Amino acid sequence: MDFFLDSSSVPNVHVPVAADAPFGVYVHVPFCTKRCDYCAFATWTDKSHLTKRYVDSVCLDIRRRVDAGMATASSIFVGGGTPSLLSGVQMGRILDEIPRIANAEVTIECNPDTVSEDLFQAYVDHGVTRISFGVQSMVSTVLASLGRTHSPDNVERGVELVLAAGISTFNLDLIYGAAGETMDDWVATLAAVAALAPPHVSAYALTVEAGTPLAADAHRYPDDDDQADKYELATEILASIGLMSYEISNWAKPGHECRHNQLYWSQDDYRGFGCAAHSHARRSDGGSRRWWNLRTPERYIDAVTSNEPTEASGEDLVPSAVCLEGLQLALRMSDGVAISALSSADRAEFMEAGLIEVSSDRIRLTSRGRMMANTVSIRLQVS
Repeated sequence: MDFFLDSSSVPNVHVPVAADAPFGVYVHVPFCTKRCDYCAFATWTDKSHLTKRYVDSVCLDIRRRVDAGMATASSIFVGGGTPSLLSGVQMGRILDEIPRIANAEVTIECNPDTVSEDLFQAYVDHGVTRISFGVQSMVSTVLASLGRTHSPDNVERGVELVLAAGISTFNLDLIYGAAGETMDDWVATLAAVAALAPPHVSAYALTVEAGTPLAADAHRYPDDDDQADKYELATEILASIGLMSYEISNWAKPGHECRHNQLYWSQDDYRGFGCAAHSHARRSDGGSRRWWNLRTPERYIDAVTSNEPTEASGEDLVPSAVCLEGLQLALRMSDGVAISALSSADRAEFMEAGLIEVSSDRIRLTSRGRMMANTVSIRLQVS
């Protein structure tokens, strides 16, 4: 995920950027003990025997990119899958290969069932500054509906371990709208989360992804009105504990916003390592290129071992497409966009529909607009 690509595979896309420009590194860990019913990510439950070779390959891939001139990272994000299934030594090996600035944000996603004091100590030793727990719900029946196996009690234990390790910040990741999740269940989850005093919460509406067990069972599909009500309640309760919405699905105390995600939303450069990991590079003409790695761990390992390209495919974006995407992303954030970013016709249409508001020469989505952000994006595409 950086701005440097092998000239043999993608010529003329190396764009020098300022030394202090944000640059992200994403590492994908594809191993899980159980696949959640809604998950469409590149994850597997039957490939743990590949762990050592996979870690070796990721380290080698990173090393080659560093030798080729990869930028210094301002943020690192290790996702999956379940990164906390790797040992502290294995995770440390990967992180130690990535050059980073002194105050880099380093996030690791964790399953509350697979963390320990020793694991977090290893994380601290290798520069981890942020943990993101996959919580989804604090109600056991809702977790079962989602195909999750962790215990809500382990979320509390995980937070205690993070604080004891001295890791500076953490996130609790939630999903709302599961089949059978009542409003009382959602209130119970938010209350339990609030009691843990997290500095950051992400809350996502359950979505149906093709090819998942959830997609095969229409009786479990989420209800839009139910999700809208739950979103409004989340905003209200999270604000009451000092977490402000800085992006549609993300709330944080000041100074605890996720810098790595902000890098994505700002269309900065990033480089992905591991199977299915995505990368992005800006071009000097205002366009950009995105590409993604081979999807399976076996193919990724074989490519790295043979010193062959790890890229599976990619797409080139013309400057106008980059600008449109940038507008759509910016509107999702609390700062919004300059009033000049939308045509007068679009402004009038969106304001009449109650989707945007204008203040201090900035356009921001209203509460209704945040819940209909996809509608806004589609409308902008046809403008």
